[in-house]
Amino acid sequence: MKNIGIYCMLLCIVLNVSCKKDLLNTLPKDRLSSELFWKTQEDAIIASNGVYSVLGNQWRYTSMDAFTDIGHFILQWRGESEIEKNTYNASNGVIGGEWSYYYTLIRSSNDFLDKVELIKEIDPTIKKRLIAEMKTIRSFAYINLTMLFGDVPLVVKPINVTEAKEITRTATKEIWDFISKELTDASVDLPEVQEEVGRITKGAALGLKARGMLYAGRYKEAKEAANQVIKMGVYKIHPSYKELFDYAGKNSSEIIFARQYAKDVAAHSIFTFFTANSLFTQACQVVPTKSLVDAYEMKTTGLPIENSASGFNPFKPYENRDPRLKYTVFVSGDILANGKPLNTIPGNGSADDITISAENVTSSGWYFKKWVSNSDFANPWNSGLNLIYLRYAEILLIYAEASIELNEIDNSVLNAINEVRARQDVNMPKVITTNQSELRERLRRERNVEFAMEGLRLFDIRRWKTAEKVIPGPVKGMTYENPKSPGQLVTVQLSGYVKEFKSDKNYLWPIPFNEILLNKNLTQNKGY
Repeated sequence: MKNIGIYCMLLCIVLNVSCKKDLLNTLPKDRLSSELFWKTQEDAIIASNGVYSVLGNQWRYTSMDAFTDIGHFILQWRGESEIEKNTYNASNGVIGGEWSYYYTLIRSSNDFLDKVELIKEIDPTIKKRLIAEMKTIRSFAYINLTMLFGDVPLVVKPINVTEAKEITRTATKEIWDFISKELTDASVDLPEVQEEVGRITKGAALGLKARGMLYAGRYKEAKEAANQVIKMGVYKIHPSYKELFDYAGKNSSEIIFARQYAKDVAAHSIFTFFTANSLFTQACQVVPTKSLVDAYEMKTTGLPIENSASGFNPFKPYENRDPRLKYTVFVSGDILANGKPLNTIPGNGSADDITISAENVTSSGWYFKKWVSNSDFANPWNSGLNLIYLRYAEILLIYAEASIELNEIDNSVLNAINEVRARQDVNMPKVITTNQSELRERLRRERNVEFAMEGLRLFDIRRWKTAEKVIPGPVKGMTYENPKSPGQLVTVQLSGYVKEFKSDKNYLWPIPFNEILLNKNLTQNKGY
């Protein structure tokens, strides 16, 4: 298969279409002119590639979980730290950036859907497919916008500046209705497998519908959409969890929708986002917290470590744990990309000693291992790993969760959960309970450890209304045996850094201040 020309940026076209004969009639360079473009099928394909290229990079992808209980921004002066602690206001630049990003994606999709109608020389089947791809990307943007801000303006066609200053917020229910219909309709015109790897497929449209309807609490729709993807038989669980987030798992049969990257062509720097300070100083941004590490069950018993029957040994906290822990988190003793062991224990004198006064040293005693490929060590700013937006494991767990909430618990539900747990390099004990309350908790823990640092945790704890339980309090890290006092266990806790969460306010972000300043028809969310 060919790989989609995801990196063909619209700017490349724009900079080559200006008219040099008459400067007063120069074509605008911030858009594609229909006088020169939107003529052929190739134009439509190139323009669609430009929309794909707007999809976010590793910073946006990996930041979302750090706004929850399972991650921590170690640079406390950044705007992201305000969001993590829930001390932000409507002027926070990160919040404004997310609003702008998703509406840029929507605007790009709308422009394509409007202008593609100008093309006469195009295969009708290809036109329908491209339209369906753009509608799916637009729905992807609206799913995230709605989960972040609640009611947001539903814009489905290009608008001018005057119109943009007059739009109002659309009720969340109406947006979920729109997403459901758009993705259902789009799936009809999409193939199960695309010739170009990376393009939106039928499975991606239906899978995003399943996610959106789960988020909306429309469990019947979510279950049906997830079941449609399962019955397609196109996707399957990749046997190695470790490989999924390295080059060996790139575009595996589990991946349904991913942002395509390639070394030297269109790369990102996810390695540096998580890297140990001893490898690259002044680089690491986010580290794991105790909340995440404690979520991994014991391998032999399949029980949470807080269960006295689990077999957990606090003096050997990483032994006999769910293997996904060692694939997700670097702990002391693990071998880094330079071939040397990580040592974060206080007083050891290494560049990862949590007590040294260096800005990007882990403050929890751990670093993230997921996405940190040894292949990127030589040039950590040149990673070609794809960023996964949707994979088959999520479809299985959506099917299971929707069934649990509908209280339609049968063997298919247990099979879906256990299929995720049964990877060859994970192979956790089967979940067997059919009690709705117990199974709900097992499912939620499963999502936490399966999708850590894939950007899903924030929306999960928002829709479950558990954020006020899991977020507030100090950030805690590893528990270790005091080298100076054998037998004494010490748990790392950040001094003076406390996360807040107000249930009547922080379940939604504020509408960015600049947006309300420009458009007085936009109302603000409660509490801001």
